[in-house]
Amino acid sequence: MKLEIGNIIIKDVKFGIETKVDNQMLFINRDEIEALVLKDDRIKGVSIELARPGDSTRITPVKDVIEPRVKVSGNGAIFPGVISKVDTVGSGRTHVLKGAAIVTCGKIVGFQEGIIDMSGPGADYTPFSNLQNVCLVIEPIEGLKQYEYEHAARMAGLKVADYVGQVAKDLEPDEVEVFETKAIQEQVKAYPELPKVGYIYMLQTQGLLHDTYVYGVDAKQIIPTIMYPTEIMDGAIISGNCVSACDKNTTYHHQNNPIIKYLYARHGKDFNFTGVIITNENVYLADKERSSNMTAKLSEYFGFDGVIISQEGFGNPDTDLIMNCKKIEAANIKTVIVTDEYAGRDGLSQSLADADVKADAVVTGGNANEVIVLPPMAKIIGTDAYINKVAGGFDGSLRSDGSIEVEIQAITGSTNELGFNKLTTKSI
Repeated sequence: MKLEIGNIIIKDVKFGIETKVDNQMLFINRDEIEALVLKDDRIKGVSIELARPGDSTRITPVKDVIEPRVKVSGNGAIFPGVISKVDTVGSGRTHVLKGAAIVTCGKIVGFQEGIIDMSGPGADYTPFSNLQNVCLVIEPIEGLKQYEYEHAARMAGLKVADYVGQVAKDLEPDEVEVFETKAIQEQVKAYPELPKVGYIYMLQTQGLLHDTYVYGVDAKQIIPTIMYPTEIMDGAIISGNCVSACDKNTTYHHQNNPIIKYLYARHGKDFNFTGVIITNENVYLADKERSSNMTAKLSEYFGFDGVIISQEGFGNPDTDLIMNCKKIEAANIKTVIVTDEYAGRDGLSQSLADADVKADAVVTGGNANEVIVLPPMAKIIGTDAYINKVAGGFDGSLRSDGSIEVEIQAITGSTNELGFNKLTTKSI
């Protein structure tokens, strides 16, 4: 599959009389967006707010971040199986409003939604502080069950991202990136002298609002399977989970997976990027064994010489990560695992819930238990009333002056396990 990504650079966002892009400025018609969201009778009200880099603004509790895009040519349309029909994406051309994002937030249903600060020290820990954010603060109807509320919020974000993305369809991109992966036999023959490298993409699928969707299917219902990397870049995978904010993969992360982009960048130079295997993170031991067995078998079938394995979340998923690592190594395929750490506030505790000597090549996104003080912000989009109970918070986290003392696991994307962040950890 060959995919062209046409980037339309967005440097600012404002409200206007119509939704459009003009001279790298995204204009948003607030009434149109509100009317679109309120078509869902599960949503009582929505507030549309803008957050720009450098603003004294805190967005919380963040549910998802989505990049507005539109299919221009090729099969399918945006978010297949959810917003559009179940057609295979990953080919043709897709236009992207690069630098803009739709952020959904609102009433917390658990304890794991997060914080985006647009300025101050917290902004350095999240990539989303660099974006022009259109925020949807969603208010559900009374008595709506938490699963229905989360579904309504998720769909609102995707619908608005699709709606806003449509303005890019007929625009001339500022830049065009081209990505291509051929069928397995043809791909292997392309660079016979280079090692064949694959990517094992672990998706959060533990249920109880810990879900990821592939072409609209809850990924806990699948067994590991093969995907073209361009399918993932083209919106085939979306977030539907409420895991700890620091290492949650939002939909934006899936759309812009930096491991996939890195593998493409080095393809044909250092190695032959041969393909992607998606797998899930299960609750029960038998399911973990089944998925890791299948992942190892598919890696062997591909003929990989080496793989990168990324996980999402921590604790229970550490077992899936290490199972994948051990079984793939047993097939004489070298592995590098990408994770983050929960090593205690002093950094001296065991970092992962599981370990093995075969896991000797590790990339870490940092220690989620590190403590930070976030200063007061002039504007809160959403509410900070829940801060004391969010994952990473504690009784007294929210101070009377509006500042917050919290572990960085409360910051959206701070220790992301795709490497979509600025942190790492060093041994001492």
